[in-house]
Amino acid sequence: MLSHLIWSSSIVLAFLVIIRGLQTNLASHYPVFYGYVAYVLLFEDIASYLIRHWNPGLYLYVYWITEFIGVVIGCGVVFEIFRMGLLRYPGTARMARNALAVIFALALAKALVTAADEPGWWLRANTLEIERVLRTVQAVAVAALAGVCLLYAIPFRKNLRGILLGYGLFVGVLAVCLTFVPIQGHNFWWYAHSACYPVALAVWLIHLWSYSDTENWVPTPTDNFAEGDGGSRNAYQQTATATRRRLQTARGDLVKAVRS
Repeated sequence: MLSHLIWSSSIVLAFLVIIRGLQTNLASHYPVFYGYVAYVLLFEDIASYLIRHWNPGLYLYVYWITEFIGVVIGCGVVFEIFRMGLLRYPGTARMARNALAVIFALALAKALVTAADEPGWWLRANTLEIERVLRTVQAVAVAALAGVCLLYAIPFRKNLRGILLGYGLFVGVLAVCLTFVPIQGHNFWWYAHSACYPVALAVWLIHLWSYSDTENWVPTPTDNFAEGDGGSRNAYQQTATATRRRLQTARGDLVKAVRS
């Protein structure tokens, strides 16, 4: 009964998030995020549920394929959060995206090698290794961005803050469950694992109900960084340099963790 409630609430909340995104035009500002929500709704929730009841023998194949694609699209959501969160700092944003690309590629390669050690790996529980590694990297990347923004007082408007909070909660719970908690049967952690997504959807629905017209601030030559405004320019350069150093340190730590 509770599992059915979680599943049905995910569908209803996802529909509302997508509808409001189209009505407020937020879907055009965050296409990867809304594409992710639509993908999970259509393929992981509805299509997988129907296949499970109509053709149970095919369900296992469909589940792992859709789950893997969803994790990859989720990496794109992290890239989009970084792009929008560091919109004021294009150099730092570009470096962060490059660092994330390398880290995700290394994490995926490690997960595939680990999962492929046994014959028939893609039909076994070892396939969870792929999701575990990528979800962990996503959670660390989101936490690192949140930490940098808090440390340097980089403002996050309501819409982007909601995406960051909801997705951070979602991947954080998944990373903890997949790494530390063996989920067996319908126990507390199984429900926590299942319920984290509708909770994230509720956070998104609240924060994305209306569009913040100051969301997409783009610096111009006369906006705070004019030739005569040396203090603002120097403050920006100091912040960007410090942020680059912290991101480089985080990248090195993540690469070491992935290789270990």
